[in-house]
Amino acid sequence: MFRLKLTTWIMSAIILLGLSACSNVDEKPEVEKETEETTPVSQEPVEEVEEAVEEEVIVEETEPLYHLNEANWTLEPIKDANPKAVLLTIDDAPDRYAVEMAKTLKELNAPAIFFVNGHFINTDEEKANLKAIYDMGFSIGNHTQTHVNLKDSSEEQQKDEILKVNETVEEVIGEKPKFFRAPFGVNTDFSRSLVSQEGMLLMNWTYGYDWEKQYMDAASLTDIMVNTEYLTNGANLLMHDREWTADALRGIVEELRAKDYDFIDPTTIKGIE
Repeated sequence: MFRLKLTTWIMSAIILLGLSACSNVDEKPEVEKETEETTPVSQEPVEEVEEAVEEEVIVEETEPLYHLNEANWTLEPIKDANPKAVLLTIDDAPDRYAVEMAKTLKELNAPAIFFVNGHFINTDEEKANLKAIYDMGFSIGNHTQTHVNLKDSSEEQQKDEILKVNETVEEVIGEKPKFFRAPFGVNTDFSRSLVSQEGMLLMNWTYGYDWEKQYMDAASLTDIMVNTEYLTNGANLLMHDREWTADALRGIVEELRAKDYDFIDPTTIKGIE
């Protein structure tokens, strides 16, 4: 009898212990489940991505302000653009004075196009000069590789003269020239077609004087550039990378402003992508 009671007691104790153990096992998943449900998942990475997308800068395209009149190579205003304005251009860059000229124009807040020759951007120093001009905010134009007369060149030569400059300029500044000006103002049907295919605006000029002997000093060049009969609204002014032109540049800009002329930003000309 005692053995039976003892056995019964032992069995009861075992059952109670088993129930206690089951109770402890069941409680643990509940605690883990609660922890998983109540611990917040960080949303910061998602928010940062969303904010980055929202902060993307959208560049709005602006309408051009001027279009080029190929009859006389002047720039004519579109809509409400200031008609009393001229375009400054510098050819044969960057030879010896182009960087100095760019600094002068930058100081005067006068935009311009620098038309470059490939034989002036061969060395690392020359390429650095081109980059410096571009980094100052000036537009870059193609003036051929070796300044040849395209009319006296074969189509293959013309292609090489034009495309080689485009390749070098793109290598240096990251984009191709937006403008093209032929040496001596002489174009051919082939060069016109190629320039168009390359997405450049073909340009000539209205007037220029700094290659004539009587204007190879700052005073006489300044006077003729500002007081010539060819100075009109939208005039396309041709100058070169020359010592006397560099010396005259500040006076030319200041005296044109004194006559209430503004200066056309090349990036606002129709036909520039």
